[in-house]
Amino acid sequence: MVNNNYGVNQIQVLKGLEAVRKRPGMYIGSTGESGLNHLVWEIVDNSVDEALAGYCDKIVVKLLEDNMVFISDNGRGIPVDIHPETKKPAVETILTVLHAGGKFGGGGYKVSGGLHGVGSSVVNALSEYLKVIIKLNGNVYEQIYERGRPVTSLSIVGETSETGTTIIFKPDPKIFTETIIFDYITLRDRIRQLAFLNKGLNIVIEDYRDEFRKESFIYNGGIIEYVKYLNKGKEPINSEVIYVNGEKTFKTNNNYNDSVSIEIALQYCSDYNNKIYAFTNNIFNENGGTHEAGFRSALTKTLNKFAKDKGLFKKDETLTADDVREGLTAIISCKHTNPQFEGQTKGKLGNPEVRRITDSIFSEGLEKFFIEHQSDAKIIIEKAIGALHAREAARKARELTRRKSPLDTLGFASKLADCRVKDPALSELYIVEGDSAGGSAKQGRDSEFQAILPLRGKVLNVEKANLNKILNNREILSMTQAIGANVGQSFDVKLARYHKVIIMTDADVDGAHIRTLLLTFFFRYMRDLIESGYIYIAQPPLFKISQGKKILYAYSDNELENILSELVDGPKPTLQRYKGLGEMNPEQLWDTTMDPKTRTLIQVTIEDAYEADQVFERLMGDDVEPRREFIQQNARFVQNLDI
Repeated sequence: MVNNNYGVNQIQVLKGLEAVRKRPGMYIGSTGESGLNHLVWEIVDNSVDEALAGYCDKIVVKLLEDNMVFISDNGRGIPVDIHPETKKPAVETILTVLHAGGKFGGGGYKVSGGLHGVGSSVVNALSEYLKVIIKLNGNVYEQIYERGRPVTSLSIVGETSETGTTIIFKPDPKIFTETIIFDYITLRDRIRQLAFLNKGLNIVIEDYRDEFRKESFIYNGGIIEYVKYLNKGKEPINSEVIYVNGEKTFKTNNNYNDSVSIEIALQYCSDYNNKIYAFTNNIFNENGGTHEAGFRSALTKTLNKFAKDKGLFKKDETLTADDVREGLTAIISCKHTNPQFEGQTKGKLGNPEVRRITDSIFSEGLEKFFIEHQSDAKIIIEKAIGALHAREAARKARELTRRKSPLDTLGFASKLADCRVKDPALSELYIVEGDSAGGSAKQGRDSEFQAILPLRGKVLNVEKANLNKILNNREILSMTQAIGANVGQSFDVKLARYHKVIIMTDADVDGAHIRTLLLTFFFRYMRDLIESGYIYIAQPPLFKISQGKKILYAYSDNELENILSELVDGPKPTLQRYKGLGEMNPEQLWDTTMDPKTRTLIQVTIEDAYEADQVFERLMGDDVEPRREFIQQNARFVQNLDI
């Protein structure tokens, strides 16, 4: 039930704003690109909250010249009358006082993503310029701010029959020293996600900068269409997306009426990976939480019950949570009047009642679907039973990867040239492309702390294989044995023998392909290595420049031009373009790529696991079209492509 009583009495003041400019990272995470984008989401989320309340069906985001952003909605409009505590217009209170808003139990919103009520004021504080335009009470109101301070009074500048709020802001370059340029693709992808999660909400993004772009997203099927989008190019095994929803109201300890609504959409495909994305009030919960736990429990329980009732098991077989997730794509969307998150990033939902409610709603809905679609149910369960059998085979294969101690015989990984030091924090493992480069690396390394593992065969694309097949690949088995921390669900980063795992491949297209295959494997089956900061990419030089006895190396075309421009006196320099690591002798490889004093390493990080997952899916999956789209969208960022 929506509440139209949204006025000045719903705006509650908690305190202060000055700390935002002093410590912006506390409020937006960082002052880099992710923090910059966070400004947009704080304002967009307010508009989405209006949609959740039932008063907004269109949001427009415009990227303007001079790094300005325009965000407009057709909601109720921010209240403009005088606030009883601050004696200022309510909109000015919202934009200048931290924790002032309609999201603290004042009745302005039933469900909200912007729970802390700091969004608008933080954006204002961190903007060089901000203008708010409100359509309300038949009037158009306007006020301008600079770095969080009002420079004009709220004034009426026109008449209108519409309602809504528009905020135009420019991030402050004194705060965002890294960049104040918004990335269209990043914003576009999140806007599309919000449209999926809010059935029937139209969100438009327009780019008026170098080249005009415009995309409009509206999904009347909501998360059903989201699942279809994620499964584009795959082969579904159940004929339709399964959709379950429900809502429950309950009394809290404080005798308040809280409510939880659950929406779940899922579909199985013929591949082996799974995607389960959980959201609360449109916020992506990277680490899941009680709604995801309730879903997993209900899914496993319901499939086991149906399989047993239909006599599909052999002997005492039982499906595990891993078995029932193989090939699954699922979206869990929870709307909660009072969500509790673990940590500042809202990465995990903590409300204990949500697990029980989700389990109950989904168990009942899935069981109903299975009764009405028995052929689909049988196909799904047969796939899960196949996963059970593959899991048993993989368990036996995984035994080959286990070592009693770090210095035990390595079996398949005997080609590993290990280091002498036993402390993982001091140990480095170079994964090297090819025997030739591997030989040079073994001769040129510091064997005290550097281990070398040459790759002799083709690295498997793990996007297209199950764990049993993956562990039968000699190269992957060698890496798994060498790292010594198991693989997949059994991976334990605390057992890793090296705290630097360095991918060293040729600086060409083939090398980039091998590097991507390796990163895909680490992302899917040893993700904690990436999240712990243990994965690195070596940067070998592209050119060797010789002038007399002087030898220099260039790692890019730009660096080559700079070096050549400085070598104007003396004999004419000679230039060698390296086609591969194998062309360098051990001393050159050490000097350029392996010596900790002179080398350049790129640390692989995952700032957003969800978006990283999408990129790997697009680049390494079966469907060609998403890969072509990705290349077309990002080709303008490639400065030098070696073909």
